[in-house]
Amino acid sequence: MMQHNDLARNRQPANRRNTAVRAGRKPKRSRKMMWLLIVAIAVIVWKGPEVLERAMPPSAPDVTEMHPVVAAKQADLVAAAAKKGIVILITDGLRTHSEQDALYRQGRGDSGQVVTTVKGGGSYHNYGLAIDFALRTSDNDVIWDLEYDGNGNGKSDWMEVVAIAKKLGFTWGGDWEDFPDYPHLQMDFGYSIHQLKRGERPPLK
Repeated sequence: MMQHNDLARNRQPANRRNTAVRAGRKPKRSRKMMWLLIVAIAVIVWKGPEVLERAMPPSAPDVTEMHPVVAAKQADLVAAAAKKGIVILITDGLRTHSEQDALYRQGRGDSGQVVTTVKGGGSYHNYGLAIDFALRTSDNDVIWDLEYDGNGNGKSDWMEVVAIAKKLGFTWGGDWEDFPDYPHLQMDFGYSIHQLKRGERPPLK
């Protein structure tokens, strides 16, 4: 018959063995985690540049002049309006980011009325894809009067210019519901501001 002391001795080695097994698993788990970390670092080093290249926007030179198609259509607009007896003045074309920021401050931090809702990089002017126009009267005054009928045909000169511009492919800012911009004409060529900010550019022809 097994004595009480023998039973105690038999139990103790079993406990010690279990403890040793449990203790022995920790280094194996740590080594496994270490190897997984090493593999992850190796993958990042190997594939990292490729992933970053895809994530970063493509580089594009700064826009320093009007898009050639927009510039040509601008000239066509001036000529077509003149045939109707309407003299227009292009008051703005390419606009730098700093110039755009200055316009954005107008009516906010600076004096004057709010004239734009976008900061530098957020306007098609910043990419040479937009123009602003005004009317020149027979007295050589520059006006932004949507009702003015200088050629006397019973129609608004302004809206006649807009109609010509739309036929040439321009989008008119006066059609915008949230913040109408009546002097504004643009050609986006299907490119969003987000794409342009990323460095994408419409073809030059």
